[in-house]
Amino acid sequence: MAIKSLHDESELLQKVAEGDQRAFRILYDRYYQNIYAFSLHLLKSELLAEEVVQETFLKFWKLGYELNSLINLESYLIAIARNRSLDLLRRNKLEVRADQQRHFDWSESHNDTEESIILNDTRKILKNAIEKLPPQQKLVYELCHQEGLKYEEAAQRLNLSSFTVQSYMKLALKSVRKHIRENTDIAVLLIIFKIF
Repeated sequence: MAIKSLHDESELLQKVAEGDQRAFRILYDRYYQNIYAFSLHLLKSELLAEEVVQETFLKFWKLGYELNSLINLESYLIAIARNRSLDLLRRNKLEVRADQQRHFDWSESHNDTEESIILNDTRKILKNAIEKLPPQQKLVYELCHQEGLKYEEAAQRLNLSSFTVQSYMKLALKSVRKHIRENTDIAVLLIIFKIF
């Protein structure tokens, strides 16, 4: 019985690869609940879990003839859902961190207006430093430092080795720090390291 089920699934995958919407719907209905429950467990949000399910099956549909090489469809779908869920959790963490920085309560001894101007100028200097990076360094910096990806994740996304990504990141940080030092005074540097 299990062998027939696997055989049926490979036939369905073949049909989906050929664009058969009915075969896709059968597999969607078969795996929807597992993918949804898995995503809900990670995200603790019905709305986000539903979003992950839709994105997972959209990516599955777009695979086309690559589907013929799949050995374990459920594991593959779970892996897509896990990666997308982790991306959403990372993005949420970054948004929370940014929100906390925006709402940082400066002590009463500081002049909020003056510090706000300095902070805005500092952000412009930092943005300018990032814009001046070579394209690969800039991309690695944005993925690792701003999106929060690990070197291995950025390497996979960029189809590079982890060592190369790490090297680009070191060079990018060195260039950014040098640019900031050359364009700010020491008081501003102290503020920068709160946002950098």
